[in-house]
Amino acid sequence: MPATTPTTDPLQRERDHLASSRAALRAMREDVENLDISDVTGTWVTAIVLNKQIQARIAALADLAHTPLFFGRLDYLHAISEGLSSPPAGTEGELAGGGSGESFYIGRRHVHDALGDPMVIDWRAPVSQPFYRASRADPLDVERRRRFGYTGGELTAYEDEHLTDPAETDSASALLAAEIEKPRVGPMRDIVATIQPEQDEIVRADVGGTICVQGAPGTGKTAVGLHRVAYLLYAHRERLARTGTLVIGPNDAFLSYIEQVLPALGELAVAQATVQQLVAHVEIRAEDDPEAARLKGDARMAEVLRRAVRSGITLPTEPCVVVRGSRRWRVPVHELIAIIEELKVREIRYGAAREALPQRIAHAVLLKMEQGGEAPDDRVQDAVARNAQVKATVKECWPPVDPAKLVHRLLSEPQFLARCADGILDEDEQRAVLRTEPGRSVRTALWTPADAVLVDEATDLVQRTASLGHVVLDEAQDLSPMQYRAVGRRCSTGSATVLGDLAQGTTPWATASWSDALHHLGKPGSHVEELTKGFRVPEEVIAYASRLLPAIAPGLAPATSIRDLPGSLAISRIDDDLDAAVVEACRKALTQEGSTGLIAADARIPRLAAALDAAGLPHLAPGTETTAEARLTLVPASLAKGLEYDYVVLDEPAAVVAGEPDERTGLRRLYVALTRAVSGLAVLHTLPLPEQLG
Repeated sequence: MPATTPTTDPLQRERDHLASSRAALRAMREDVENLDISDVTGTWVTAIVLNKQIQARIAALADLAHTPLFFGRLDYLHAISEGLSSPPAGTEGELAGGGSGESFYIGRRHVHDALGDPMVIDWRAPVSQPFYRASRADPLDVERRRRFGYTGGELTAYEDEHLTDPAETDSASALLAAEIEKPRVGPMRDIVATIQPEQDEIVRADVGGTICVQGAPGTGKTAVGLHRVAYLLYAHRERLARTGTLVIGPNDAFLSYIEQVLPALGELAVAQATVQQLVAHVEIRAEDDPEAARLKGDARMAEVLRRAVRSGITLPTEPCVVVRGSRRWRVPVHELIAIIEELKVREIRYGAAREALPQRIAHAVLLKMEQGGEAPDDRVQDAVARNAQVKATVKECWPPVDPAKLVHRLLSEPQFLARCADGILDEDEQRAVLRTEPGRSVRTALWTPADAVLVDEATDLVQRTASLGHVVLDEAQDLSPMQYRAVGRRCSTGSATVLGDLAQGTTPWATASWSDALHHLGKPGSHVEELTKGFRVPEEVIAYASRLLPAIAPGLAPATSIRDLPGSLAISRIDDDLDAAVVEACRKALTQEGSTGLIAADARIPRLAAALDAAGLPHLAPGTETTAEARLTLVPASLAKGLEYDYVVLDEPAAVVAGEPDERTGLRRLYVALTRAVSGLAVLHTLPLPEQLG
């Protein structure tokens, strides 16, 4: 079984290697800081580009004091490289069989000494993979896997697994458990030291394919997605540096919570956004009712918009006559119709077709010039394309389209919507999406979040949206089909990592299946991986929350947890002052180490905030970083998704359910709230608990 070894000499040697590695990292950083690029910058543009790259490299080489430089070590049975690494001084005899293999320290980034020999291997390197996947059944030529324990940045312990020793039996790793259970104070941290084999398979999946992860609460799906980005940037840096990467989250609070993970792994160039920020073509000034929002998010709206964009295309009734010098060149109506019909059939973007039309007309004119004995070249064709008569014909037959104005008209004019939605939306559905207060212009219209997605669709129909190399989409279960399409446009020629939990879908349009979601994303047939082993939520808590699954997601398997913490769940019926009891529960939770989240129905938040203030308990809003001095966060249930706290106090579950438009959505919201705790959950209520909880 793994044994935590406090022996002084071996531990000191590991500390010495840590100190030497930190010194080597400082030297690497100083080398970059001292680079003189004055002799290699040909122009001021080159100088700016090189200086930007140098500054990014300096930032990536930062040594974070409380972040271990390495967290593990692999001792191989045989040499696997030539001069790649050698055991640190004094450890040669530690290897079984006399030390014929090699040792590699596994850490968050590569560190080498003055001679270029590696002292720490990047966790993403192929030689590091056995740290996550080696087992007694398949040791992958690893004799020993060593894990290190740290306290405040200081190496304090290590633990060995001898994978080829038949006398040693499997046992839970104390250091691994301690790392997983470390108190949550501040933003989300990386899990690079605790990645499990099934997670590692997802992290290292090929960049060319899209992968979808159905993950129960606490299975680490968000962390897996972020580490996958870091791995892909390591394995395909040049490609992704050219095409870009993006992490999409449900809200700003969530993005604030996860924003330090990738920088801690040395990756600083990954953009973050919400779906709403991606489609910010108009100013949001209103909210749709649930039915209108659901219909506007329906995939059928894509065809309605396609018809609307092309509704202005008309066939000419008069020829196009181009005057050049003393000659007149006439393109007859039937030729113009043929050109326009061909562009319509090709189904290219509306804007691209509009740009091609004058060139096609000009080409027809050039053919007539050649038949008339002239010898025009490309410059003449460009000049003809700019001719006033050609431009007038294009404007009449293929008029310009402003996406926002088009959507405004579609949602404001019943006759136009009826024409574009004929056979797609019935009359009741058309009435539901029409605005009750249309607004006189794009600027004064009461735009909603669902409207902005429609504008984004129309924008793409006019001009193709640029694609990124890889997109990570988290909490994907809450997206509408039209939102999936908006995300899919951002990775149409790239790949995606889709993360979510169908049981946590809390929007009226929440996806029913991942196959549907992947279809709308434009990635049909992509692989779906299911994670059911939890590492965050205690078994007692996840088992209680899983009682809701038959009602909210009957097709999903209940999650299990590796963490058995008796007493982690407390349910209390309060007969008198619920607010006072909640405040006292928060005060009790704060006596423990780590963060505390008070989760309540959105409507209860102002009252609970006043109660906390009156009791002198300072509290934060979601997205604000917790500190040692401020560890209590007051969380509306609508913003709890994706967040985690060491201790959670859940106020009045029945109110959480009642705060949603239907029971299933309310129970899903409650499921989210019940699964945010890492060490303990206290449920306080005066109203009866939902019957689905038993």
